[in-house]
Amino acid sequence: MAKRISSGRPISTPVDGTGMIARDSWLEPHADALRARWRHYQSWLAKFELSGGLLGQVSTGHHFFGFNRGSHQGAPGVWYREWAPAANALFLTGDFCQWNRGSHPLARKEFGVWEIFLPDRLYADRLTHASGVKVHVITATGGSDRIPAYIRRTVQDHSTLAFIGQYWHPPEPYVFKHAPPVRDRICGLRIYEAHVGMGTEEAKVGSFEEFRRDVLPQIAELGYNAIQLMAVMEHPYYASFGYHVSSLFAVSSRFGTPEDLKNLIDEAHGLGLAVLLDVVHSHAIKNVQEGLNLFDGTDYQYFHAGPRGQHVAWDSLCFDYGTYEVQRFLLSNLRFWLEEFHFDGFRFDGVTSMLYLDHGLGAKFTSYDSYFGPNVDSDALAYLQVANTLAHQINPHATTIAEDVSGMPGMARPVDEGGLGFDYRLAMGVPDYWIKLLKEQRDEDWSLAGLYSTLLNRRHDERHVGYAESHDQALVGDKTLAFWMMDKEMYSHMSKLAHSPIIDRGLALHKMIRLITLTLAGDAYLNFMGNEFGHPEWVDFPRPGNNYSYHYARRLWSLAKTDHLHFRGLWLFDQALNRLDLDWNILCDPLIEQMLVHEDTRQLVYRRGPLVFAFNFHPTESFANLRIPVPDNTDYTVVLATDEEAFDGYGRNKTGNDYPIQRVEMYGRGQSIEIYLPARTAQVLAPRQMVAARPTPAA
Repeated sequence: MAKRISSGRPISTPVDGTGMIARDSWLEPHADALRARWRHYQSWLAKFELSGGLLGQVSTGHHFFGFNRGSHQGAPGVWYREWAPAANALFLTGDFCQWNRGSHPLARKEFGVWEIFLPDRLYADRLTHASGVKVHVITATGGSDRIPAYIRRTVQDHSTLAFIGQYWHPPEPYVFKHAPPVRDRICGLRIYEAHVGMGTEEAKVGSFEEFRRDVLPQIAELGYNAIQLMAVMEHPYYASFGYHVSSLFAVSSRFGTPEDLKNLIDEAHGLGLAVLLDVVHSHAIKNVQEGLNLFDGTDYQYFHAGPRGQHVAWDSLCFDYGTYEVQRFLLSNLRFWLEEFHFDGFRFDGVTSMLYLDHGLGAKFTSYDSYFGPNVDSDALAYLQVANTLAHQINPHATTIAEDVSGMPGMARPVDEGGLGFDYRLAMGVPDYWIKLLKEQRDEDWSLAGLYSTLLNRRHDERHVGYAESHDQALVGDKTLAFWMMDKEMYSHMSKLAHSPIIDRGLALHKMIRLITLTLAGDAYLNFMGNEFGHPEWVDFPRPGNNYSYHYARRLWSLAKTDHLHFRGLWLFDQALNRLDLDWNILCDPLIEQMLVHEDTRQLVYRRGPLVFAFNFHPTESFANLRIPVPDNTDYTVVLATDEEAFDGYGRNKTGNDYPIQRVEMYGRGQSIEIYLPARTAQVLAPRQMVAARPTPAA
């Protein structure tokens, strides 16, 4: 069995939340704040111990609230429970009672919990699988029909556009056929970020089944080992990209059924792909009819009251993480997705927004003081620590990733050191840096030393997911890297028969940017669906501004499968890039060293592990006898070249080319080699004896 990598915490380090100081002395002035965080986290765990611990009632709310099979006085049936402490009365309504709002009252119990039991002897033929349900809630301001908070499926009436809940209890539960892939190390994830709805080439909403059938095989063929699924949790507004969630326990019905999603995850596991859920616990939709807002008549049931509960930038509501029932709701939600659907972990959205009372809006985070003090939401921080603890208790192999732009120290360090417990944090500054370079400077003017240092500018005791671009850069309002570099030329000159210097430049830099990002920017790598082959144009979901068009909310997979188009070469390069990491474990190798940087002639050479990476950013000049230092006294072999014809280069370098070692000292090394490095190309070199010792990869 695989084991999680240990924290590396020295045995002598006290477990009081200050262990990170041994790794980062700049944290010493904040030792008291770290201890206070640790005590707050421990107080939560102590509170949970009163009801069975972290694996007890606080994470099993979905087995108590909502609709669950059970018994009452020995009779089998269905329990429905809801938490609504300020409500005056609750009535269950639905198909089973012809939507009578007063016939089935819930009884009020302790702590604001309401319940009703529907025995099978009376309701087995009335409350059936997929029956429509709602709860009629009477508050001080009147009554309204609401979607149950823990509902596991909602559907939209396309004539009225209203959502209703469904009692979801399939007669034959889905049986998983494949065990999740078990990784023997925590580093080395190659993540394919995907949106199921836009996964079809047709201008429509794609389905789980279509994604399983048509897209999963491509992801596996490209060589990724993980998928990050966006927009899975139910959201009424499709154009929110899944980030305005209404029902946290419900699979978005526009893509299919819960069983369809389970089948997708199951098949992904069969292909060796881990599946991560893009989980949204940072905020929730303001809608009253579909969401939790004003559920029991108050604005403080699930959310902070007043202005603190309003996220003005996102037009949404902010959870009150200090409330027990909110903790139970969110922690149970994580457990539900892990156990019910066999997800392999989570990418937590909007962590910066959670951690700071000002949501980090406009903040510079220029000193360590920014990460401590009154602006930090101590309850949100404790929630994230507890959430990571829970996820890893349920599944020791689970992977959690934080989307944080603030640079909070310890985001991806163990909780017992004072960290937040994530396995990875996104290297969010990297894609922003690439966009800034492409918008503001010619590539001839890029500082290579600046580029190298920026890609390495991270907390090296925390694992990072490096990426050149994600969905953020692809959305309307920005452009993909391919579109920034090639723009309108992509419409007319992506054929191999139509030469364009703009396309040549874009193709060359697209490959070089991805190679240098994967090999320098982190311990894992991420790509957004379609960007690997330079998908033209942006992503724009149907909305009033585009006349509700699906034209830009899809992926033109056929472009990557057409031999005479340059998209095919980029697709094949992405496959080779993944193969490079698969063969050489680049992302897991901590040894990174600069070997050479020539700003005047535009070369950058560095090593990661045993491999040497040589880049020539010069736009026009090739170098036939470029001498570079190498770390090992041996001949070197090209194992990847961006200029190969298969990748729509000019074939001036090829895999398998050898460069003999020369006993010529250079930059402190006792040996060097002379290589041929064409303009705007890069190549990866490996010690020849290591190449010879490696088995030939399967076709």
